[in-house]
Amino acid sequence: MAAAASPPPAGARAETPVPAAREFARAPAISDVSISRDGKHIVALTSADGDQATISVWRTDAPEQKPTIIGSTHMRFLKVAFLKDDRLLVTAIQTLTIGTMRGHLSKQYITDLRGEKWSTLLPESGGSNSDQDYYDSLTSASIISELPLDKENVLVEDNRAAGRGDIYRVNVYTGRAERVDHGSSKFGDVQADLKGEVRARVEVGFQDGKAYFAQWIKNPATGAWEEHFRSYAKDRTAPSVAAFTKDPNIIYIVARQNGDKSGFYEYDIAQRKILEPVFAHKLFDVGYSFAPPTVRQSDDGDLQGFSYLADKPRDYWLDDKLKSLADGVKKALGVKTGQVAWTDPATGDKTRLTLSEGADATLESWSKDLRYAIVEKSGPQFPAEYYLLSDQGKLTLLGRARPWLRPESLGHTRLVQYAARDGLMIPAFLTTPPEARYGAGPHPAIILPHGGPWARDVMDWDPSGWPQYLAAHGYVVLQPEFRGSQGWGEKLWRAGDREWGGKMQDDNDDGARWLVDQKLADPKRMALFGYSYGGYAALVAAIRPNGLYQCSISGAGGSIASFKRGTSENRILRELQRPSVDGLDAIQQAGEVKIPVFLYHGDRDRTVDIKDSRAFADRLKTAGKPYKYLEIKDMGHPYVTWTPAMAEQQLTEIDGFLRNDCRPGGL
Repeated sequence: MAAAASPPPAGARAETPVPAAREFARAPAISDVSISRDGKHIVALTSADGDQATISVWRTDAPEQKPTIIGSTHMRFLKVAFLKDDRLLVTAIQTLTIGTMRGHLSKQYITDLRGEKWSTLLPESGGSNSDQDYYDSLTSASIISELPLDKENVLVEDNRAAGRGDIYRVNVYTGRAERVDHGSSKFGDVQADLKGEVRARVEVGFQDGKAYFAQWIKNPATGAWEEHFRSYAKDRTAPSVAAFTKDPNIIYIVARQNGDKSGFYEYDIAQRKILEPVFAHKLFDVGYSFAPPTVRQSDDGDLQGFSYLADKPRDYWLDDKLKSLADGVKKALGVKTGQVAWTDPATGDKTRLTLSEGADATLESWSKDLRYAIVEKSGPQFPAEYYLLSDQGKLTLLGRARPWLRPESLGHTRLVQYAARDGLMIPAFLTTPPEARYGAGPHPAIILPHGGPWARDVMDWDPSGWPQYLAAHGYVVLQPEFRGSQGWGEKLWRAGDREWGGKMQDDNDDGARWLVDQKLADPKRMALFGYSYGGYAALVAAIRPNGLYQCSISGAGGSIASFKRGTSENRILRELQRPSVDGLDAIQQAGEVKIPVFLYHGDRDRTVDIKDSRAFADRLKTAGKPYKYLEIKDMGHPYVTWTPAMAEQQLTEIDGFLRNDCRPGGL
């Protein structure tokens, strides 16, 4: 279906070429695959040249035939999905310059299956002046509900200046927009049930000068809005509405019920009472603030399943047929499981987890009648493969995301834990280089902390290419889920408060020492590389006098002063996140750097000011410290702003620095 030839069989493994940076950075041959609700069409992002993404649409009954290709000359496609059976929702991005502001603009569009007619989610309308017209052209309305029971309309929230927060029922064929509710600056996170009735919203307010979040729910008997939960920003404990049920009095929420892990619960609106959990895992969160669970429901409101966070988001099925399909494709595609020893960071309880090994297979989307489904098989060593599952149980390969990468040339990733110096158990993802080429170790090592820091890594293919590129080139890579990470329980998350450059950094260093103890890392050949918050951690690693690392690499690393300023300028973040940000300011101590440093930054970064990297580089130059500095033209902060050429440049420059400038003679 996609241009994806089968990889050659594994032969003499040691002779398998080491993949180049381009092979990790180029756009996938196929990605973002889904099927229409009527089961007649399949859509995906595809790329024939590895640089430009196009949209491909196939007929389900003839996947072998040439698809309809939809391209763009001035936008780069990021996502595509079915909005209705014959209408697509497309997310696109392009660079944007306004005066001295240089960033990116991302908007959503509706188009037909041939890409002949395009429209925005809300009709373009003239503002009261040219400035407002210009502002409105840069905003993107947002989908509240796709209204699966309505064949023509969707529910949309207005982001334009004059009507911000207004809610419209929009006909995706004619563009006609009917306002169904007025917005308010007090409310956000609007949610509607399957019939399109807005029934939940979150108030952001202040009481005695303290910021709070209040969950309002519409009374099903009277239609009146009522406040149900109130939590203060400083407490970081707000429950959230996850979905509605067929019973108008019962909804699903995600909450922490006097425990370390969030769970999935029924909530009785009339009684204002949280009922028994639908699902609560004693070891893992169901979701967290920046990663709510994926909830699956039938068109008539039956709960089919939802995700929870383990080594990666995993599906928990309540629908017997979908569970049977999910179990069946795992077996058919050879998914293997193994056990991992595990200690809960919150309680110290020990157990063994049964998790998939190597790759997992998941149901991604399916037709309403369940005759067809899209299946994705992927893993940290296994770029995605996509299959069409028919009701006869037949699996047809649709395409491979990166058929040019051979699994035997990639590293092996597994979930591990190690004890920090204060005894807290730290989860981590360990990727070892191919043993057939590099042996069992010790290897040169890279400690790779994630960004955020209120974020986490997952056990799947990393779109940045960093872990596998480094492993394929002979490095052992450890991705610590240091204290301050989310998605592993509340204790680990809150343990990072005000520990920037302190205990959060200890966790990275303790991971490096653990690698040495495991005889996986050469203690004289270690480096720390990170991006965003991880970039900050790389700056700190160059300053702390522990002698662990021979060099560090900071991508878009900011100063703690900037993090403080950014969270203080926003009245909500001032109470939600600012109290957790404190510690070592690396830029102020740049003169204390003890190892070579490579800094790189995108010149369109709107998240971490490039001035921070420039300031650090200037101070290194003044102090006569060894460093390298690179600005990448037109690159923003998040991954979606990177072109394949930008991703390739990062990998190439990182590899060159490690080989040539890290300690005398390279790492």
